[in-house]
Amino acid sequence: MRRQLLIRNFGIGFYLETFLVAAVAAILTIRLFLSLTGYPQLGGSGLHVAHVLWGGLLMMASIIILLSLLGKAAEFLGAITGGIGFGVFIDEVGKFVTSDNDYFFRPSVAIMYVIFILLFMAGRALQTRGGFSSREYLLNALHEMEEVALDNLDEEEQQRALAYLEKSEPANPLVAALKDSLAQANLCERARPGLLARAKVLVRTFYRRIVPSRWFTRALVAFFIGQLIFKLLYVFVLIFFVGLRREQILDYHILGRVAGQMSQLSAFDWAGIWFSLLSGFFVLCGVWSLRRSRLFAYRMFERSILVSIFLSQVFAFYKEQFSALLGLLFNIVILLALRFMIEREKTAAAVASQKVEATIGATTEG
Repeated sequence: MRRQLLIRNFGIGFYLETFLVAAVAAILTIRLFLSLTGYPQLGGSGLHVAHVLWGGLLMMASIIILLSLLGKAAEFLGAITGGIGFGVFIDEVGKFVTSDNDYFFRPSVAIMYVIFILLFMAGRALQTRGGFSSREYLLNALHEMEEVALDNLDEEEQQRALAYLEKSEPANPLVAALKDSLAQANLCERARPGLLARAKVLVRTFYRRIVPSRWFTRALVAFFIGQLIFKLLYVFVLIFFVGLRREQILDYHILGRVAGQMSQLSAFDWAGIWFSLLSGFFVLCGVWSLRRSRLFAYRMFERSILVSIFLSQVFAFYKEQFSALLGLLFNIVILLALRFMIEREKTAAAVASQKVEATIGATTEG
């Protein structure tokens, strides 16, 4: 058998998206802060400490964390720290592609956008291309079992590790040994859970109770349709009304001006419109498939939010900084909620699959 040296982490999608979200948030926060404070400079006497240096330090800290520490907490911290550092670093790209060190070089936004999209696409390709090997399933099961050594294994992580082992090579002696270890592992005690553990249990229990109800589906549809309508109206306002005085907006000739301005929109304005429509397309796909597959619908909603964060938000921040930052925070909250729901559905699907296989096995033996 060909030896596989590089093993993919099944959490690559989560960690890469966390990295990119942290990077985009860092860029938008820096731009807002500099705008509100009048673009101050750190240094003096001919010196200027550019924030690209702080970005480099944060990326170095991320590398040290990932090389020195073990566990999922270290991976998450490394993704956050590295993302913030990369965002702080790439924010000054305009200075390094212009002869006059122009921080406000307009195409720098497009450069950052292309870099983020390429990173995201590369991560997706690495995550999905070619399928996973039995060795990768085995190594990722071992990765899940790190929580056993930390006395932090919960039932969901146990079920996920067992699902990975089911797809590993059965002849490998490690598979049977790990299954036995998982069966004998002490799950997280709930007698004295910490505040975070109690919150996790509470949210999971609440989700399991409400997800079968009709009103939950209707509320979810209403929320994302409402968000889509608001998003389209927001982009329309940014393009056609920002910069106008109140009396100009209330003028009855405003509709004629809007129609005339359509032919004068810049490529950047059209990009904002198409990004919003793309986000809306994923929302509609999610709404259409919600009753048939919640997991697929959640993934469509997640893609809609990712388009908003990585594409539409850049356009919005270019037009209106403060409201764009609030929109970014709102999108991040929605993204975290969707990730939570996706993980619940994946775990439920894995458990259901194991039950079906066990039933078939028992029937066959009978």
